[in-house]
Amino acid sequence: MSICTKCRQAGEKLFLKGAKCRSPKCTLEKRATAPGQHGKRIGTKKLTEYGKQLQEKQKVKLMYGVLERQFRRTFNLASKEHGITGENLLSILERRLDNVVYRLKLAVSRIQARQMIVHGHVTVAGQKVDKPSFLVRAGDVVGLSSVTMANNVFIENVVDKRLNTSIKVPEWLDLQKKDRRGVVLRLPIRTDVPAPIAEHLIVELYSK
Repeated sequence: MSICTKCRQAGEKLFLKGAKCRSPKCTLEKRATAPGQHGKRIGTKKLTEYGKQLQEKQKVKLMYGVLERQFRRTFNLASKEHGITGENLLSILERRLDNVVYRLKLAVSRIQARQMIVHGHVTVAGQKVDKPSFLVRAGDVVGLSSVTMANNVFIENVVDKRLNTSIKVPEWLDLQKKDRRGVVLRLPIRTDVPAPIAEHLIVELYSK
């Protein structure tokens, strides 16, 4: 499945390809139909309550790039924490290192952020971390390795190009643009997640 097909499947922009998703070149702008030869126009298909719950779960999974087993494990972790399960779920997903690198504008997409992490380009508190699912904590400093910082071509064409965009960094993160790193000021809360997500539908789905 192509990246753009995932957005068409979800029925809305998931911003999986960075700048292209914010331009007229976005596939969803040109083809507002579901995938398949006879795909109906997005938003016209009637869904059952279960269908809505399943669709919302699939959307969030695609958005954060999480597979089913990992997503279920994240949900179980969220259900054990104090507070509202749905909000806990989104907070944990936001704390994933691949998402933090993306939110800090060090990568153009979560997909690229995962590649950077796996290849050892990202550090947390000065130590290399190669797991995209690593959960950051308040006070953590997320940056780039010394080897990556020395790669001028990569820094100029990928990192700095993204850093110089007008995209806003969420309030729970402090971007130190000059040093190409960021600090986790606090754990994210529901209002820090800008995407239109009906997390209660996911909770209802897993509560059956």
